[in-house]
Amino acid sequence: MSSLLKEFEESSSLYGGNAHYVEYLYEQYLNAPETINPSWRARFDAIRSGSTEDTPHSTIIDRFEKLAIAEPGKLARMQGFTEQSVKKQSAVARLINHYRVKGHQIAANNPLRESKTVPADLDPLYYGLTEADMSTLFDTGGLCGIDRLPLKAILQTLKEIYCGSIGSEYMHIVDDESKRWIKDKLEGAKPDFSSHPEKRIWLLKLLIAAEGLEKFLHRKYVGQKRFSLEGGESLIPILDELIQRAGEHKIKEIVIGMAHRGRLNVLINILGKSPAVLFGEFEGTHTSSPGVLTGDVKYHQGFSSNIATPGGPIHLTLAFNPSHLEIINPVVEGSVKARQDRHGVGGIDAIVPILIHGDAAFAGQGIVMETLNMSETRAFSTGGTVHIVINNQIGFTTSNPFDARSTLYCTDVANMIQAPVFHVNGDDPEAVIFITQLALDYRNTFHKDVVIDLICYRRHGHNEADEPAATQPMMYKAIRDHLTPPQIYAQQLIADGVIDQAGVHQLEQHYLQQLNEGLPVSRPIIENKAYSYSARWERFLNKHWDMPSETAVTLERIRFCNQRLQSFPEGFELHPRVAKVMEDRNKMAAGEMPMDWGFAENMAYATVLMDGYDLRLTGQDIGRGTFSHRHAILLNQANGENYIPLKHLAENQGRAQIFNSLLSEAGVLGFEYGYSSTEPNKLVIWEAQFGDFANGAQVVIDQFISSGETKWGKLSGLVMLLPHGFEGQGPEHSSARLERYLQLCADQNIQVCVPTTPAQIFHLLRRQVVREYRKPLIVMSPKSLLRHKLAVSELDELVNGEFQTVIGEQDDIDPFHVTRLILCAGKVYYDLLETRRADGLQHVAIVRIEQLYPFPNDRFKQEIDKFPNLEQIYWSQEEPKNQGAWYQSKHHFFDLVDNNIPIHYAGRPPCAAPAVGNYKTHLQEQRAVVHAALYGNNEGNKHEL
Repeated sequence: MSSLLKEFEESSSLYGGNAHYVEYLYEQYLNAPETINPSWRARFDAIRSGSTEDTPHSTIIDRFEKLAIAEPGKLARMQGFTEQSVKKQSAVARLINHYRVKGHQIAANNPLRESKTVPADLDPLYYGLTEADMSTLFDTGGLCGIDRLPLKAILQTLKEIYCGSIGSEYMHIVDDESKRWIKDKLEGAKPDFSSHPEKRIWLLKLLIAAEGLEKFLHRKYVGQKRFSLEGGESLIPILDELIQRAGEHKIKEIVIGMAHRGRLNVLINILGKSPAVLFGEFEGTHTSSPGVLTGDVKYHQGFSSNIATPGGPIHLTLAFNPSHLEIINPVVEGSVKARQDRHGVGGIDAIVPILIHGDAAFAGQGIVMETLNMSETRAFSTGGTVHIVINNQIGFTTSNPFDARSTLYCTDVANMIQAPVFHVNGDDPEAVIFITQLALDYRNTFHKDVVIDLICYRRHGHNEADEPAATQPMMYKAIRDHLTPPQIYAQQLIADGVIDQAGVHQLEQHYLQQLNEGLPVSRPIIENKAYSYSARWERFLNKHWDMPSETAVTLERIRFCNQRLQSFPEGFELHPRVAKVMEDRNKMAAGEMPMDWGFAENMAYATVLMDGYDLRLTGQDIGRGTFSHRHAILLNQANGENYIPLKHLAENQGRAQIFNSLLSEAGVLGFEYGYSSTEPNKLVIWEAQFGDFANGAQVVIDQFISSGETKWGKLSGLVMLLPHGFEGQGPEHSSARLERYLQLCADQNIQVCVPTTPAQIFHLLRRQVVREYRKPLIVMSPKSLLRHKLAVSELDELVNGEFQTVIGEQDDIDPFHVTRLILCAGKVYYDLLETRRADGLQHVAIVRIEQLYPFPNDRFKQEIDKFPNLEQIYWSQEEPKNQGAWYQSKHHFFDLVDNNIPIHYAGRPPCAAPAVGNYKTHLQEQRAVVHAALYGNNEGNKHEL
């Protein structure tokens, strides 16, 4: 080996200073020997001398570095190479790399033809390459599979690949395999449209359809909002290609999320919605679906259908979406995750999410970042999403890019997960199709997100009643003078002899005729009896909240579940505190001590799983529980490995998914809503770390959870656990904002419950899946009650009990002696109870309302009627008067209580913040609340709470 290297050194014009170039050639030789010059290949073959192992780079480089030190001026020749020529070759290699890194910055991908400044490092002169070098042959490093090319040809090739209609951002990706895959695809063979005229005509038909629908609606429904796709018509070919290519990949379902822009176009031209139905929506004659009370505007509507593809039918779902733009992103991801889980093995290959964004929304909405951040986590990964940005280059009507973001591109937020981004000219449909194929193939190969930035424009204003030129005069002057994508492509096909003007006119007239007749204009919709999503929800329609449900379980089942939850792998070492919790739970299962909240909650999960239902539980610190009561995920103190006993109950149990989530509320809650609205036979739970953290997800609560059924007929059985209770911890973590949920209540849309005992949470959680009723459940869950000495239950309450919507007086008090009745919900009950007992008040009864909505009228009336001598009723709450349940629930009291009995409020006065920040002040206020309820004033016996 040493003699060969010595001969190599002495015969080469390369010296130590060019060692990196030799290393570069040697790496090419190792990866693809056929791509380098034969003379170099022969020399590397000789150096390896037939060895089956790679000669280390350092073996070669060390020789050259030694040579540089020993003979720095030696320039022996080899095949005409000189020091200068090697420097030129190195410069060309760097120039090629910079085009891959920065070529997108000068790509001709803006339909409005804005000029771009060429970065200095994309100019050959920057590397010392002049016009005299343009005809010189240089090693390309495998560019397009060609070994050597003149510099002029190299530059031309690079500009065609990286600076044409497609600007590709992918060199930021750390993973070499995926980066090399993209490079090979971009620099490899492109789809041959010229030899397939039928494909080009089909592409033209799609563009004509996209434009034709908008023009038809513009003429027929003058001035009505439709959020036109004009200027971005290439979205329709993208979606059509994605669907057909997905079929070739054996994908079975695609779920699409998008806001308004182009939505009607997608519904009609892609999903196959009947134009006649759409026209009825414009005219106000369309009938809403069953279960829909208010309905929604036409550009929020969802749809589903089955489309034929080369690989069989694909089920398409376009999710319903409110006006809150990107909030649909996590909802779609959650729905996809549910479908993938239901599919089982290979689910991520069978169901694919597609999200369509606006440019300003993609850059401006925080939920985009949250959803991207979720994309590769264990709890929320869906195996990659195809993102399409309809880049109008203008956010609303008055917004310019420098007002809409602080980044070069609207897609730069996707760099956080190293997603490749392809900026493509919306006026070049063939480039659009190529990059669409590449994007889907990338997603299916690497199961990661990918972004298509469709650079286009908006021919009209934000809506059709808007005049954009008032605020964007120069842009809209350019747009008015600009041919539409169908016109541009038609001219191209005419020039290529693929079609003539008469043929184009015929395509336009045929589409117009179909619309006039109200006929479907998409690819044919087919029946797919194998898909039974709708059937999963049929048995939950038109059901009432108080339908009977059997939530009790046998004592044997409780003890079996506890035994399995206490069975750990050999050598599993519990933390001492957790070991004490487990020891106490064994005593609870044996009936030796009352049950606490953690035991009952875990029993609910275990018995649900044993009944064959699945469980999904997510949230921040969900495994342990924010207040260390749950311990559903256990950590081995010896090696840090986790163990989830709920996954190991029995062979035929339901599937348990328990994940500590990322620090996100809107993204995670939206995801879980999407999951729960897709899978009815699973107990899906999201727990807020503190109840008020749900504020960060208010859009999901308002637009989906509380109103999804009323607007769109979408059911959901999602459970929200919101820790709530005034413990003196300040204004931020006292209140879960109960009043906000009660304000949203109507038409039996959601359930709002405030359970106060372990048995109550056991039956409440089981009731959510056991009965044939699916409405979101909002639970004001406890903090201090998790370990309160009075907030306990007995085993018999699980074996023979049920969820009690109202819990009557529990002490031995003569109902005929009761003159004062206190109504309450939640933790304040125990404060009232302890003070009443201490003060010996036998004329005061306390009734807990555990379900505030739907309000249990009958059970409430039963409890009131037990006290024939009532003189007054007090509603007592911890929350300030303008918060909590008082204003939203008092009408129930007045409706059901005799008019002769006055009803008073006993609680904190109105306040802008939920609670005080000083603990001593909190105690004083809490004492005042209790005494106001028990005595009608703040005096009482001055009993210290």
